[in-house]
Amino acid sequence: MTETFASSAVRDGGAAADDVVAHPAWTTLKQAVEAIRPAQSADGSIDFSADGAPTRAATRDLIDRVVHAVGALSPLLPHDADYHRALAADLRRWADDGFGVPDFLDSLLAFRPAAHRADGRRHLVVFPMYTQNGNPDRNLEAVVLRVVWPDWLADLERTRYDNPMFLGITFEDFTAGYDTDSAVLFPETIAVREAPERFTWGGIFCDREAARFRRVAGAARDVTGLRLPEDAEGLLTDQRRAQETFVLWDMIHDRTHSHGDLPFDPFMIKQRQPFWMYGLEELRCDLTAFHEAGLLAAEGRPQGRDVQYAVLLDRIFRFPVTGARVRNYDGLGGQLLFAYLHRHDALRWTDNRLRIDWDRAREVTARLREEIETLYRLGIDRPKLVHWFKAYELVSTYLAPHPGSAWAKGSDALDLTLPPRKLVDAVLPDEFPLSLFYEALAKKLRGVVASTRGITAGTPEAQAA
Repeated sequence: MTETFASSAVRDGGAAADDVVAHPAWTTLKQAVEAIRPAQSADGSIDFSADGAPTRAATRDLIDRVVHAVGALSPLLPHDADYHRALAADLRRWADDGFGVPDFLDSLLAFRPAAHRADGRRHLVVFPMYTQNGNPDRNLEAVVLRVVWPDWLADLERTRYDNPMFLGITFEDFTAGYDTDSAVLFPETIAVREAPERFTWGGIFCDREAARFRRVAGAARDVTGLRLPEDAEGLLTDQRRAQETFVLWDMIHDRTHSHGDLPFDPFMIKQRQPFWMYGLEELRCDLTAFHEAGLLAAEGRPQGRDVQYAVLLDRIFRFPVTGARVRNYDGLGGQLLFAYLHRHDALRWTDNRLRIDWDRAREVTARLREEIETLYRLGIDRPKLVHWFKAYELVSTYLAPHPGSAWAKGSDALDLTLPPRKLVDAVLPDEFPLSLFYEALAKKLRGVVASTRGITAGTPEAQAA
């Protein structure tokens, strides 16, 4: 059988593009990928000498099925023809080289979905990769996705929030690595022989983010007895509206990592730092999105109003009770926001009911953003270790450290002759434990949070949330 790859000069296939997941070739491709995945080691290679390993010939046959299926589907997605052609070559080279550690750099460089963002445009993506917050191993994965790029968002990106690499995306279908909590498609996760000089895209699945937000925030509202404003209630009942909220939030958040008065490399991709530094960076980006959303709301844009509700509700409800307590930097940011709002009387937990003064919450959230911005601005002139201590001071003003923390005891409790990266070892896995409020909330929401694994907009429970 010979695979056919459409010319990349051909325009989108219109209604034909709707047939990707329904096409028999997608079923063939998905089944072949799922058969290959269990045979792979953590680095993506296949050890044919391991007990229960498939034969090399059988695995080669599965790769051939994937290649032929991609070839059958490619005419439905002519804008991806160059990528699909490079993908077939990478798959065959992996097989020809004996299924060692995979190298899909050529197909990664050929895949450029942000070069032409169009609302509703679909992509068929196949890579050996780990799925962040999902599967830590570099297994072969396949996903069909759709770009979310409405005119109003494109206009904001072009005129105010330039972010040429950002992709809002939704799931059409996926293999097991995405039947998890993962809500991103990042090029950094793909197995390659060397990292390219720069990445050109990064995708966030706003449908999964929206669906799990609606489910968890709705359950937390019921558990805490929180009365929401009518327009916030509407956000919890409308999946499409929630998706638009998250795609705007994500776009502003993502660009903020490289904007502002920043210590060098605030995103800290390759740096080893205490996890509260990551927590503050993620929270800073969210609070910047909150601030910008307020400006958009004042201009009459409903998406701005919705982003403000979503940032507060997702941060104070879902983030602290999701994931393990080991270096949970997103959880830390949510705890900090709640404690800051509580300390400044923007929310109250009395008579087993949560009450939020929404106007005051907006004012107080702006003050927290200012505190973090000031920390960053002053950090430019401080040594790294001093900056870490000042950040710890900010967090511990509102969150109680673990009683056994060496960092909480101050510099005299640490061996300052060691390089800063070594002092990270003295950070406890759960340096800032959950408060009494969150311990109780976590127990009540445990089942709800677990139920969001693998959720999408098409999940029946999400549609009925």
